[in-house]
Amino acid sequence: MKNVLVIGATGQIGSELTMKLRKTYRHGRIVAGYIPGSEPKGDLLESGPAEQANVCNGKQIAEIVDKYDIDTIYNLAALLSATAERLPLKAWDIQMNGLINVLEVAREKHCAVFTPSSIGSFGPDTPRDNTPQDTIQRPTSMYGVTKVATELLSDWYFHKYGVDTRSVRFPGLISYKTLPGGGTTDYAVEIYYAAVKGEEFVCPLAHGTFLDMMYMPDAIKAAVNLMEADPRYLVHRNSFNIASMSFDPEEVYDAIRKHIPTFKMRYEVDPVRQAIADSWPNKMDDVCARKEWGWAPSYNLETMTKDMIKHLKEKLLTGSNEQ
Repeated sequence: MKNVLVIGATGQIGSELTMKLRKTYRHGRIVAGYIPGSEPKGDLLESGPAEQANVCNGKQIAEIVDKYDIDTIYNLAALLSATAERLPLKAWDIQMNGLINVLEVAREKHCAVFTPSSIGSFGPDTPRDNTPQDTIQRPTSMYGVTKVATELLSDWYFHKYGVDTRSVRFPGLISYKTLPGGGTTDYAVEIYYAAVKGEEFVCPLAHGTFLDMMYMPDAIKAAVNLMEADPRYLVHRNSFNIASMSFDPEEVYDAIRKHIPTFKMRYEVDPVRQAIADSWPNKMDDVCARKEWGWAPSYNLETMTKDMIKHLKEKLLTGSNEQ
């Protein structure tokens, strides 16, 4: 039986990951951890237990672990890149002090821990094309700084205390279920919403800005599969490059217009987000994830676009909001 605590269960990743885990581990207890003001609703609330789980409150996390006999923690609490740049001290508190709390609980109570990293852990000195698994990481954003520190700290807890820490470097994530909140790659979600609503999209990133992206079902699959992987084959732990597709705004615009020919887009570049995007890779090399635990994405730009538009039409035009 698998008992899991998902911290940040009502966020963009957490809401879908929690439901996936509940379907995967039907005989376990999958606890949706949330903070006041972001309480779970609908299927997320009704399908399993939920508890207040503030990552900055180690005692609260420990009590949940004891109450539900938790063996695995998915720590998804974070401020995304653009928001973290506006609120750097808060970002540090959540991403670093929060992580220390989780790792200490895991050390004391023998839990495995997944804390995602990001393409934001790289910087302008990193090779931009086919970014290697092991390469220079000198990010220029607070978000990136905390992600590099997350990787190092998680590895340290593994080598020092034997805590089973694992993570992936997520690219930009695209989902029709839950909107993102303050990320540099958010445009790649917002553009689909605008298209289905029949609105002109104002793109905050410049033409030719290539970034790694991934459809949420693949991201969820990666997180679960890595935590299920046989540790004997893991040369790396924190963190694995994973990749699916790389495109610039014009390419996703063209992909959408194949389905919605009347869709319009114009550019109005946000200098903060553009500066962050310019410091990130165009495309990561994920050969280590493929070799060490069998990573392989299921979606590309074309198949994702078709699925996104289908589900967003159901959600926005008929009022359906499936989980």
